Amino acid sequence: MAKERSLIIFKPDCMDKRHVGAVLARFEAAGFDVIGCKMTRLQPAQLREHYAHVASKPFYPDIETFMSRRPVIVMALEGEGVVNKVRDLLGPTDSKKAAKGTIRGDFGTDMMVNVCHASDSPANGLAEIARFFAPGEIFA
Repeated sequence: MAKERSLIIFKPDCMDKRHVGAVLARFEAAGFDVIGCKMTRLQPAQLREHYAHVASKPFYPDIETFMSRRPVIVMALEGEGVVNKVRDLLGPTDSKKAAKGTIRGDFGTDMMVNVCHASDSPANGLAEIARFFAPGEIFA
């Protein structure tokens, strides 16, 4: 299996409930390397680009309001098959459908309030990391 990269965003609910350490510990226990990490406040233009696939949907303003309401932590992970393995650790996007023992099953609430964003493909992992990190902010 090839080394891949995935962007993780610790969403506002994760920050509010102080689950960052517990979630990060699960990623580290799975053997992934943190190659970039910072706290930032997501800007509307950045969010529109990141969520371009749903930016024209009627529910998009709720996403933008939720994701920009407080600073979040963005993180770049690297590891063998990291994209699918992280998504397995997280569980389904809808936390209500996530099994206990997954991150969203243990800490999430619903479709939006679901602890973390994670890249859904190796190509998106690279594109998303480039969106949120300058080249000098990645250490691998």
